Amino acid sequence: MSRPPRLCAVSVDLDEIPNYFAIHGLPAPDGAVAHAVYQTALDRLDAFAASHQIPLTLFAVGSDACHGESASVLRRMVGHGHEVANHSLDHRYDLTQLPLVEMRRQVVGAIEAIESCVGQRPTGFRAPGYVVSDALIDVLRDAGVRYDSSVFPCPAYYGAKAAAMGAIALRGRSSRSIVDHPRVLMAPSRPYLLGRPYTSRGEGPLELPVQVTRGARLPYIGTTLTLAGPRKARWLTRMVLGEPLINLELHGIDLLDATDGLAALVPHQPDVKIPLERKLETLAEVVRMVRKADYSFVRLDEAADALGG
Repeated sequence: MSRPPRLCAVSVDLDEIPNYFAIHGLPAPDGAVAHAVYQTALDRLDAFAASHQIPLTLFAVGSDACHGESASVLRRMVGHGHEVANHSLDHRYDLTQLPLVEMRRQVVGAIEAIESCVGQRPTGFRAPGYVVSDALIDVLRDAGVRYDSSVFPCPAYYGAKAAAMGAIALRGRSSRSIVDHPRVLMAPSRPYLLGRPYTSRGEGPLELPVQVTRGARLPYIGTTLTLAGPRKARWLTRMVLGEPLINLELHGIDLLDATDGLAALVPHQPDVKIPLERKLETLAEVVRMVRKADYSFVRLDEAADALGG
C-alpha cells in the first residue's frame, strides 16, 4: 500500500510594518519604511521561492493590496505561480471582538479588494494574530471561504504573547494585539474540518493549522526558525518531519532586518536584529531538509484540494 503524499506549504503573512509598531504600542512609522514589506520583502520572497522552486501562499491585507504599486507586485507574484489569500481588510487584531456586520465587512471586503486589485479571488483566510471564533468561522462559511489557516495550538507562543502584552502594559503603552481564548491550545494540530467550537472536529470548512512540533507543540514558524538559526532550526525541523502537512508560516518581516529602516523595532522585536543573510541561510536549510524527506511543496489551496477541502 503506497504512502500518502507528504506536503509542505509555505505561506507568508504580508503584515505591513505599522502593524508591528501597533503591537508594541509605538507611534506608526513614516515614509518608505511603512511599506517595506511590499516594496522590499516581496521581491526577496519571490527570489527565494524561485531559487528553491517552491510556490508561496501570500496572505494579503485587502487595504494594503490596493495601495500604490502593491497590486502590481502581487499580480507579478501570481504570474509566478503563487497564491494570494485573505488576511482581512484592515488587519484588525480585534477582529473577533467586532460587531458581526463589521466582521463580515472585514472578510468580504478583503475578498472583493483582492479580486479587484490582483485579478484572483482568494479562497483561503488567515485571521490577524491567529485569533478566530465560532462567529468568525460562520462568516467565513457564508462568504464561501474554502479553507482557514488561523488556528495555532501552541502553548509556548500563547504564553510568550500574553507575557509580552503584560510587559507592554507595565511600560504604560497599549498594544493593539489580543490574546486568543485558551481553548485554542486543545485544538487539533493536523488538518481537520471545523466544528463548533472551532477547536473541535465537525463538517467544515477545512482548517489547516499553523505548524507546531510533535510532543511539546513548539512553534514552527518563521520567527522561531530565524531566531533559532540553522543548527537549532534543523532540530525543530526533525520534530515536524513525518507530518502529512507541514504548514510553515512566515511573515514578510522575516525577509527584512534592521538595515531596512527598522532600527526603532530592534529593542522590541529580537528577530529584526538577525541579519538577512542569516535568515535566508536558516530558511534555505529548512527547505533542504524538508525536500530531502520527500515532501512536495504546494500552495495552501493545493493542500486543501489534496486533503479533501
